[in-house]
Amino acid sequence: MKIIRTSEAAFEEIFQKIIRRGKVFDEDIWITVKGIVEDVAVRKDQALFEYTRKYDGYTLSANTVAVTPREMEHAIKKVRREDLAILRLAARRIEMFHRAQVIQDWFCHEKEGTELGLRALPLERVGIYVPGGRASYPSTVIMAAVPAGIAGVKEIVLVTPCKGGRLNPLIAAAARVSSVHRIFKVGGAQAVAALAYGTESIPRVDKIVGPGNAYVSAAKKMVYGQVAIDMIAGPSEIVVIADETADASFVASDLIAQAEHDEFASAILLTPDESLAVRVIDRVAAQLKTLQRKSIAKRSLNAFGAVILTRNMEEAIATANRFAPEHLELMVKNARDMVGKITHAGAVFLGHNTPEVLGDYLAGPNHILPTGGTARFASPLGVYDFVRRSSVISFSEKSLRKYARQAARFAKLEGLDGHGKAITVRISRKKS
Repeated sequence: MKIIRTSEAAFEEIFQKIIRRGKVFDEDIWITVKGIVEDVAVRKDQALFEYTRKYDGYTLSANTVAVTPREMEHAIKKVRREDLAILRLAARRIEMFHRAQVIQDWFCHEKEGTELGLRALPLERVGIYVPGGRASYPSTVIMAAVPAGIAGVKEIVLVTPCKGGRLNPLIAAAARVSSVHRIFKVGGAQAVAALAYGTESIPRVDKIVGPGNAYVSAAKKMVYGQVAIDMIAGPSEIVVIADETADASFVASDLIAQAEHDEFASAILLTPDESLAVRVIDRVAAQLKTLQRKSIAKRSLNAFGAVILTRNMEEAIATANRFAPEHLELMVKNARDMVGKITHAGAVFLGHNTPEVLGDYLAGPNHILPTGGTARFASPLGVYDFVRRSSVISFSEKSLRKYARQAARFAKLEGLDGHGKAITVRISRKKS
């Protein structure tokens, strides 16, 4: 990692490289995914099992694609008791936070007899995609399933690639503590297509949530409209704003924690303190030597990592808002005073003792967050993502007469006389 100054001409080039990484619009990926999605939509199970064998290397059938209760129990027995307790702790804390997001029905009444309101209704069936490539992610299971359960979703379906066709024990345990109803041993674009269109073995869902690789993200984008999706999740990222009070070792460890995800992860430090910037670069180099996934982290940091020296703290904040990162750490003296100036971030972590890693597992807020600058308009996954809203409208004859003339005139402004007559017929004569 090298220091780059915001005043340098190269800064804009680096910014664009980072913000555009990992997009799902690669033409080859798009063509491949389109073929898979369309094939599964037509040939259903047959295509699903063929692609599973081709891309994941194991064979499934209608009798083996779903995880059975016996398989579930066998997998969970392999999880150590203390590890299961940690999963339960995470589920409790995530549930505690998300309970506050429940949307209540509401109604208001006007004196002429008008009643207006909103009903919040849970989705009936949702699909959760959980990656299973380089590592297992039981935290993703809990983050997606717990808010769905709080929302009142009737059936939570989980899909995940399974090495050798065997369910990962930690995924099984996480599914148990977060009340997942059914699990299917499929992944990739073919699993997304199966959830969107339904097959003989896998039911069609109303919404697909959860992160995945570029092929999964492309498939989610492709099936949007057939089903709802949470977001197009790109590679993970962190921006750290730090001042002279920050511990260089803390900053370095948080950057590395993000970089070890994969080669497209991005880890950025913004600071006006050149001395801190130099120390962080030294600490990163030292800590990488003992990292198990150091080759992945090195490639990530070399390609999409940056230590950016800003003119002052105000410019650091403005630059962070421009990145609109998935994770933003404020490792500064008065973090709480600064948070009001942050306008674009998926999750904000305040102070020197709040590493982003806590948010990954059991802080409480959701770790399924907008990436790639989409925090400008997107939000973390939550209970509200599993709820649809319906308006309720009721007018009495008195309230209808109060607004009939204006409503009929509005219809005429739009050239829709049939709309206007639907109003006037009710006030011009008695029922036929």
